[in-house]
Amino acid sequence: MAPKPQKDQLQSKSPAEFFAENKNIAGFDNPGKCLYTSIRELVENSLDSSESIRELPLVEITVEELSRARLDHIRGVERHDRLDEALYDDFETEAMRKKRVTREAREQEKLKKVIDKKGEGSSEAAAQRRVIENAKKATQSRGSLFYKVTVKDNGCGMPHKDIPSMLGRVLSGTKYGVKQTRGKFGLGAKMALIWSKMTTGLPFEIYSARKGAATKSHYILDIDIHKNEPNVHKEETTPNTDGWHGAQLSVTIEGNWSTYRSKVIRYLRQIAVITPYAEFSFFYRAEDEKNNMRLVFRRRTDVMPPPPGETKHHPASVDLELIKRLLAATPANNMVAFLKREFDCINAAYAERLVGEMRAGVDWDTHPRELSDKQVVRLHQLLHEARFSEPSGDHLSPAGEYNLRLGVMKELRPELIATYQGDVRTFEGHAFIIEAAVSLGGKDVKPGINVYRFANRIPLLFEGGSDVITKTALRRISWNAYKMNQSSDKIGVFVSLVSTKIPFKGAGKEYIGDDVEEMVAGVKQAVQSCCSQLKTKIARAQAAREQKQ
Repeated sequence: MAPKPQKDQLQSKSPAEFFAENKNIAGFDNPGKCLYTSIRELVENSLDSSESIRELPLVEITVEELSRARLDHIRGVERHDRLDEALYDDFETEAMRKKRVTREAREQEKLKKVIDKKGEGSSEAAAQRRVIENAKKATQSRGSLFYKVTVKDNGCGMPHKDIPSMLGRVLSGTKYGVKQTRGKFGLGAKMALIWSKMTTGLPFEIYSARKGAATKSHYILDIDIHKNEPNVHKEETTPNTDGWHGAQLSVTIEGNWSTYRSKVIRYLRQIAVITPYAEFSFFYRAEDEKNNMRLVFRRRTDVMPPPPGETKHHPASVDLELIKRLLAATPANNMVAFLKREFDCINAAYAERLVGEMRAGVDWDTHPRELSDKQVVRLHQLLHEARFSEPSGDHLSPAGEYNLRLGVMKELRPELIATYQGDVRTFEGHAFIIEAAVSLGGKDVKPGINVYRFANRIPLLFEGGSDVITKTALRRISWNAYKMNQSSDKIGVFVSLVSTKIPFKGAGKEYIGDDVEEMVAGVKQAVQSCCSQLKTKIARAQAAREQKQ
């Protein structure tokens, strides 16, 4: 007798489960991208932490390569000899072996030709050696590769009792107010922990100390994905004898260094451009010591941008649900006080005018929590139809022309550079500021237009072709009019946008949409202003050369 079919049961997912199943929307698309995104999120957390206490950031990043055997030893998993080799994914048939040997011989011949033409120590020879080494690694481990990522900073640290929730609960965080921040989704380090849970099963290890604290916190924890709760394996405090403050986070994950090596280096180089007041050290520790790599990006200035400030919601930026939350949470006991307290650009006199215009049974002394659904809809309509002044933008924290110029000069060493910071503009009630730099020449700069994109002072490396900055630089600027050849000249275009709301496409913060007219206009004006300055400098340089001749 066939079993009775069960009725479909309605199931709900925790936020951690949702992002575990849809990790690509948080920038965790594949093992290589997961390694890159984990590094990026931990570094940006460190910068936020240091800047919050006005400490010049010092960020140390270590990526340690782990073989399968070493990972299994750490996990306490016993290794077994294989009984049936052909069962395994990395089994190599005779035909596959012959193909591999032929390919390796071809790559070795390429290396020999490069050495004969360019020399043993040339960059071309080094690049070809990397191709050979990466192919060898791929053959040795066609399956998974694993890495322990550790990031240490000199920031504010975390309160001991808050550490589990701050790192082990998705969509809990301190970055949801109206404020310019690098992180907006409550994911970041938590996604790295979810990825670790899914691929290695190993927990986070955290050390943290507050400034001036006598003790250091030490936690080992992971996340219960089903419950979206932290699972603490170890918790202790130890004497803080060296007076250190900050956080050190370690996570062991599946990744692929060879495919994303260039992206990680490019990211570090660009974060050094936009934060020249920070110092970054990066160490890649390979299983084979000869493949170790160390990079240091020195601090160039002690001048930090002012910290971003928190601001109130602008009336044009609120939706119905946000209005309901504000009404439920406000301590104000009448509508005039509510409007004045909770919204930007509304003073007492203007609040009284708005309440008078609402009607629908609402008076100045109506308690905010007494509004009916219809009255809330009327309030929402009025806030979007009434005229308000634009937000001032005083709460924003751009890098500043001085820092942007220093960063570009330090990392690219161009022959000429011009910078510009635009006025405050608004988009959907959110203020934004666009800064730009345009450079000519420089080390490691290819001929043509080289675009560097930043949002809230973080580099954007992916999907650049869809970004408003790239499209503006390539399609909306007449470079010849500014005495620059966009095909042969080495032109660097750096554009940084800061705002309380960046119109990213997707939770991965990959690019800024090209469909916001205000931002298109702002980017174009900033780049054109830099180009006008450069045109003058180029003309002077040409005149000086002609005079010498």
